Amino acid sequence: MSDRESGSRPGRVTTFVFVTGAGGVAQGDPELTLRGHRTVGVELPGHLPAEQFSRAYQAPQDPAALATAPSPVSGVALDDYVEATVNVVRRVAAYGPVVLVGGSLGGAAVTKAADEVPHLLDRLVHDTAFCCTRLRSPAEYLETPEAATSLAKGLVAGLIGDPTALMAVRMNWRTSDPAFLAAAKKAFMAAAADGEFLALLNTLLPDESLLVSAADARGRTDAWGRVPRTYIRHTRDRMIREADAATPGNRFEVRTVDTGHAATAAEYGRISEILDALAT
Repeated sequence: MSDRESGSRPGRVTTFVFVTGAGGVAQGDPELTLRGHRTVGVELPGHLPAEQFSRAYQAPQDPAALATAPSPVSGVALDDYVEATVNVVRRVAAYGPVVLVGGSLGGAAVTKAADEVPHLLDRLVHDTAFCCTRLRSPAEYLETPEAATSLAKGLVAGLIGDPTALMAVRMNWRTSDPAFLAAAKKAFMAAAADGEFLALLNTLLPDESLLVSAADARGRTDAWGRVPRTYIRHTRDRMIREADAATPGNRFEVRTVDTGHAATAAEYGRISEILDALAT
């Protein structure tokens, strides 16, 4: 039994555990570390750069090889993301309060992780992330009327390979297609300089599991529903009101940041300030 489970807390340093969205890699927040907190990123199965980056993905690219190479996330399910997240939470919970942060698709993993270990979490944060309540999965939310005008639809031109054959959604983030790059910048980081935007694309992993976005990611009201939670809203989001309706006694604390889906370094400073204020 951990110190948290036995009711004993050896310290008051908060650990922020980050679960990335699609295509992201495990990382913490250096600014929060400088402010005296611990931060750690969850390494999701199949999401190590060594597993996903290949010669075919480099320049000059080999489109035929890139379109057919086996994917390291083929068969990886949401339960696998949840297991990886819960393992990290269990490790860090022995050392003090835990704030679990999910970004974008990572919201599905943190919701289900909260179902598993609500007693180990001091707060749950969805940073412009999926929080499924009325609808069962991120994929279903992408089919709603609100999503009809989503700028993410402009990213279809970056798909490479057959998702059903790969069992993965493979994006060619390193393409030089000007139309795709313009659409991606508009969708992710419209206010950024080109250099910062291209640097972001070069960090993104090409593959994301086809299974994760279609999985049932709804949290249980008696588990996820009792963890204090904050939503950092980058844009207007229906999931806030649906989650509040599901647990009216534990509504989202909502903070709004004026930024695109992917914040620039300057804009992310505001997110770090919000998270810093949430430390227990």
